[in-house]
Amino acid sequence: MTVTIEKTEQVWTVIHNRPEARNAMDPDSADGLVEAFEDFDKSDAKVAVLWGAGGSFCAGWDLKYAASLSSGERENIKEFDFPMGSAPAPRGSLGPTRMELSKPVIAAVEGPAVAGGMELAMWCDIRVMSEAAYFGVFCRRWGIPLSDGGAVRLPRLIGQGKALEITMTGRKVPADECYNIGLCEKVVAVGDARASAEAMAHEIEKFPQQAMLADRRSIYETHGLSVREALKVEWANGLAAVRNEGYEGAARFSSGLGRHGDFDKI
Repeated sequence: MTVTIEKTEQVWTVIHNRPEARNAMDPDSADGLVEAFEDFDKSDAKVAVLWGAGGSFCAGWDLKYAASLSSGERENIKEFDFPMGSAPAPRGSLGPTRMELSKPVIAAVEGPAVAGGMELAMWCDIRVMSEAAYFGVFCRRWGIPLSDGGAVRLPRLIGQGKALEITMTGRKVPADECYNIGLCEKVVAVGDARASAEAMAHEIEKFPQQAMLADRRSIYETHGLSVREALKVEWANGLAAVRNEGYEGAARFSSGLGRHGDFDKI
């Protein structure tokens, strides 16, 4: 098995384990990641972490596998076509990149997250990178386009101009630059990405979940809307959380908990 899960009660760490291929994505791994995140979304766990074993996050599509395909097998790429209308889409070629989960995922990035691996990291809600980690549209040199959300998510994260420059040049983007342009949210020492991402996941899971998930949905669902329409969505998303969690939280504050930025006793 190239995909395994290590579970605590509230946080799952999904591990892609093909270090001999720098965690490049083959069909078995892609299917394994989809199954893992389907199970996570249906579980009681609150947050997931995605990590590549062996010092690489993901080197993208397995090009050695792709080069070995017969002409007939190469036609099978059509299985990833989007269907007409609103029918469910098949999985992405990199696995879960078309999934819309109801709960957050944090990418723990060590080493390369390039080509499709960069797309996989951008599918996650948050990216924690080690100092030696890097992104890059390395598929540029092989005539392979972004097809797992990279051309969609990259400009939304960092703006159109910078996204075009990184995409068209295919250059290496080191962790410090990723942090400076908003392509990752935290940079840590080499070897610490997984532990840091898991610690962040545990920070998130201890909060009242309905309000946190309402805010997460609003951030995603309001992209591209006018301010007025976006405010309507935000209000609708948050109503149940106020009723179910907010008033109770106000009572806890009133009783003396969580004052002065104390997140330990809430």
